[in-house]
Amino acid sequence: MPRPAVPDTNLEWPGFARPELVAGTPFLIDPSFEYDIELNAFFRSVDMQAKARHTQVGYARDLAAFLNFVAVSRDRARWCDVNEADHLAYWRWRRIDSQGPHIQGATWDREVAAVDKFYRWQVRAGHILNNPVPQRVRRPMPFGAGLVRHDSSTTTPATYSHDAATDRIEWLPPQSYRLWRDVGIRGYRADGVHDTGFRGRWAARNASFCDLMVRTGMRLSEQAALTVFDVPTARGLGGYQRFWLPTAIAKGRSARRVYVPESVIADLIGYATLDRAEVIARARACGRYEQVRRPLVIPDPHSPVVVQTRSGLRSTVKVSNLDADERRRLLIDGPDGLTPAAFWLSEFGTPIAVSTWKDMFAVANTRCRRAGVPLTAHAHRLRHTFAVVTLEQLQRGHISAMTEMTAEQRGQWTQIFGDPLDWVRRRLGHRSVVTTQIYLHALSELEMETRMMLVPNTWEDPRDTPLDVFDVATENKTQ
Repeated sequence: MPRPAVPDTNLEWPGFARPELVAGTPFLIDPSFEYDIELNAFFRSVDMQAKARHTQVGYARDLAAFLNFVAVSRDRARWCDVNEADHLAYWRWRRIDSQGPHIQGATWDREVAAVDKFYRWQVRAGHILNNPVPQRVRRPMPFGAGLVRHDSSTTTPATYSHDAATDRIEWLPPQSYRLWRDVGIRGYRADGVHDTGFRGRWAARNASFCDLMVRTGMRLSEQAALTVFDVPTARGLGGYQRFWLPTAIAKGRSARRVYVPESVIADLIGYATLDRAEVIARARACGRYEQVRRPLVIPDPHSPVVVQTRSGLRSTVKVSNLDADERRRLLIDGPDGLTPAAFWLSEFGTPIAVSTWKDMFAVANTRCRRAGVPLTAHAHRLRHTFAVVTLEQLQRGHISAMTEMTAEQRGQWTQIFGDPLDWVRRRLGHRSVVTTQIYLHALSELEMETRMMLVPNTWEDPRDTPLDVFDVATENKTQ
C-alpha cells in the first residue's frame, strides 16, 4: 500500500535532507516488508515528481493493487518477475471473472495506464528488459483534434477497454442542483421548509463552495487550493469578476481565467467576513498557527510573496508559484498576528483537505436520500453541470446574435468572442476541443423543448460583462 515518504521519526536525521527525498512522495513495501530501491525509484523520477501529489498517490494505489494480485494469485514475489500472462490474468479477474469485481472500462483503463507507465519507465531505466503489458500500434490522432502528445511512444496497451463511456456524462439542471444543495447542504426539507433538526454548522460555507464550483467549472483539487489572494471579493461591481487560476494548482498545468458571478461573490464575502473570521479568531486564541510545521510566511498582507531566510540568504517566492501542499502551510503575518492564506477553512481554522470535501458530498447525498429526494452530486458532476448549462446558454446567445448579422459581421463576431464550445473548453482547462465535445453530445440527446425547460436563461453569460468592470476588479485585486 502507498505510504507517506517521511515516517514519523527524527527529521533531523541527515538522510532526510537529501534533495531526492521529497516529503509526501508515495512508496511501496514488498511482501517481505522490505523497501525496494529500484521499484520506488519510479516515484522519485522526474515523470512522477512533475505530477500532482494526489495523482502520484493514485498511481501508487493502482500499482499496489496489481502487484498484490500477482504476489498472491500468481506467486510473483518480485515485481521484476511479472510477465504478460500475469497481466492478462489480472485483466480477466478485474473485468470478466465471475468472482472478480467487474470494474468499468474507464476504471480499468486508468489502472492499466499506471502499470504500463511504471514498467515503461523501468525498461528505460535498465532495471528490466521487457514490459509485461502487451502493446499494439497506436492509432493516429484525428486531423485537427488540437491534441499534443507528451508521450512519443508509437505503441499503447493492447488491453485497453473498448467500453469506456467517454461521451456519457451526468449533470444536474439548475433547478435540480438547487434542490440537491438546499436539502443536502443547507438543511431544508423536500417541500422547501427548513428542517429544525438539521445541525449543519457550516451549511453557508459548504453551499458557497458548491455554488462556486457549479458556476465556474473548477475541479475539486483546484478550488480547494485557492487562497485569499485568488478569490475576488470586490463589492458592487455587478456582472462577473474574474481571477487567474495559476499553473501550480491547475490540473495538467491548465492555467486559465475563472469567471465568478456577482451572486456567488456576495456569498463568498459573507463567508469570509463571518464564518472564516470566527474560526481564525478561535484558532489564534489557542495559538494554533504558531504550531504549524515548516510554515511559509507572507510578511506583507498586501503583497502575495513569501519571504524566507536560510543560512543567512533571503529568498522570495510568489504565492502563485506554490502548489496545493505548500499553500496548506501558507500564513500571512498581519497586524493581528498570523492568519492562514487558504480561503476555505475548517472549524479549527485550518485548510480543508480534498478528502473532507468529498465526505461533504457523500453526507449531502445521504441526507437527500433520507429526505426522499432522488438526487446525488459530486464535484465532477457539478463541473459537468457548469459545462452543459453554460454551453447551452452561450449557443442560444450565439445563434441569436448571428441570425441578425451579415456574413462579414458574423466573421468579426466569431473572431472577437470565439466559438461557444471553444470558450467552454478554455474555462474547463481542456487541451483539446475534442474533449469538450462530450457536452455537445449530452445536449444533442435532448429535444429542444426539453433543453429550454431544463436550462433557463437566468444564469448570467460572462461575455455580457463590460470590459471596464474587469479592469476595475483587477485593479482592486492588485492594490
